[in-house]
Amino acid sequence: MRGLITGFGKSTAFAAIGRALVPADRVLLRVTGGRVGIGAAVGLRTLLLTTVGRTSGEPRQVPLLYVERGGGFVVIGSNWGGEKHPAWSANLLAHPDATVERGGRTTAVRGRLLKGAERQAMWDAVAAYWPAYDRYAVRAAHREIRVFLLEPQ
Repeated sequence: MRGLITGFGKSTAFAAIGRALVPADRVLLRVTGGRVGIGAAVGLRTLLLTTVGRTSGEPRQVPLLYVERGGGFVVIGSNWGGEKHPAWSANLLAHPDATVERGGRTTAVRGRLLKGAERQAMWDAVAAYWPAYDRYAVRAAHREIRVFLLEPQ
């Protein structure tokens, strides 16, 4: 099943469907404390990231795919290969302290934008897990997709 989803994940149709599913995934993850989400249902590792809105100061939640590295969580601000960076990534730059819910546990984290060789190494690790990120990078060639390490506090 994961192989089928991974292959379909590279398509522009998946990006459109994925964007439409984000609100439902957010609710499902919130209600289950990060235990059940749409991504997890098809075998993908997902977490629910809660950031502070950079202008509103209000909590903002978004489900994200992740890869664990060095005790933290690597997340990619691909925005499905869209024109702009996702709002959650701008929120994390403005207010790096956030929380992650996964598996029924909430963890305080601090987001750190990765650059250079460290960014590339983490990109490679996440793209190996979800190859669609390489396709998203092609569609978003006008901007460098942000890569964050969410380090537990």
